[in-house]
Amino acid sequence: MTYLWIAGAVGVAVAAVLALLRQRARKSLLAPTLVGSVGAFLLVGGWLFVADPNAPKNEAVKTGGLAAGAIVALYALWLNDRRRHTDEERQRVEQARHELESARAEHDRSRVADERFARSVELLGHEAEQVRVGAMHALAGLARSRPEYAQTALDLLCAYLRRPFNPAADPRERTPEEERELEVRLTAQRLIADLLPRADAEGAPRYDLNLTRAHLEYFDISHRQVGELMIRAARMVESNSFHHAVVHGDAWFTDSESPGRLHLHDVVFHRKGWFSRFRCGGRADFARTRFRGPDKFADAEFTGPVSFHEAEFAEPADFTGTRFAGDADLRLRAPAGFRAHGARVSPERENRLPDGWPGVEEVA
Repeated sequence: MTYLWIAGAVGVAVAAVLALLRQRARKSLLAPTLVGSVGAFLLVGGWLFVADPNAPKNEAVKTGGLAAGAIVALYALWLNDRRRHTDEERQRVEQARHELESARAEHDRSRVADERFARSVELLGHEAEQVRVGAMHALAGLARSRPEYAQTALDLLCAYLRRPFNPAADPRERTPEEERELEVRLTAQRLIADLLPRADAEGAPRYDLNLTRAHLEYFDISHRQVGELMIRAARMVESNSFHHAVVHGDAWFTDSESPGRLHLHDVVFHRKGWFSRFRCGGRADFARTRFRGPDKFADAEFTGPVSFHEAEFAEPADFTGTRFAGDADLRLRAPAGFRAHGARVSPERENRLPDGWPGVEEVA
């Protein structure tokens, strides 16, 4: 039986060489595996015959079969490992391709959005009012679908409202051109309110509004929240509503005028609330408004009814030179040390003053 294990040894050696050559050529290792398994069977079985001639031959055959099976099992494990690596590599390639396609699609969407944005900005200057209205709606739609454009869209809508516009004070005396322009402006105002998050929305983005020198008519951002609110030297006619709004940044109403109704009740000003030289000819309502930062009403003038009933001031406010010529409800909530030196209240009206307003002057 000596020739069996010699033949097996030769078979194993041949299988090893063949496996090396086929591995370098990246070919299947099935043939070397079969040759090696046969060689292992002969080598182990023949060696057992030589080592113990009296041993049962079936035990030698069984042990040789186990050796051959082990070779085949190792080959199967190696195939499974290669298959796993191939699947992982395929998944990585598919993921990379998917990411590339997603990046390409996002780039295409950004390019289309930029083109829509540029076109909308261009159409804001169109002479036809319906075209300008369409451009505003396109800007608002773009801001809703791509939030990174929201602040820019709001800036453009505010810029449109800052364009010079001086219609007749009496609506019945306005020209058709003024009425059409007013419709466009009302659209801009409504879209601004629609783009602002609700006041009770937690974690919402804070957008700034710059309405310096704007003409506002029926402007309504009630129950909305904004970042900085700048309404300097603006003219607010008819009725304008800010009630129940939340202003996270500074609020500037300096040098503005409101011949119409002004609804500022239940507003929360987290920072500055500046109303210096503010002139209000209609009804103004500041009831229950909370001023949590520094405030200033110096040289403001309220010729119509005004209410500060239960308005809260976290810091002493400056009412120097403030004039209340109409009915005034000044029963506000103020901190210790609050002063209203220089405020002037008309004695001919029903004016309600709280205790602790030293220096209030009654003027006819």
